[in-house]
Amino acid sequence: MAEQTTDITAGPGGVMTDEVGVVTGDLTLRSELSGKDVTLRVQYKDADEWYTVTGGRATLSDPADLAAVHAIAVALLNRPEG
Repeated sequence: MAEQTTDITAGPGGVMTDEVGVVTGDLTLRSELSGKDVTLRVQYKDADEWYTVTGGRATLSDPADLAAVHAIAVALLNRPEG
């Protein structure tokens, strides 16, 4: 499985997850690729538990697109300025 991770800071509304609802603050975002399916997950920075980002699943036509998908997810979810 391929993956990319980046530390982010959630914006004022946080990041909605399937398991626990909204998470806020300093997070780590991970884009996981299994076959052609990508799943976005977040965790509180340095925590053990990962949560699936609500709506954060897609099928890629080319697995090489993982880097682009991850970059877009970081751009959308990283809001250190609020």
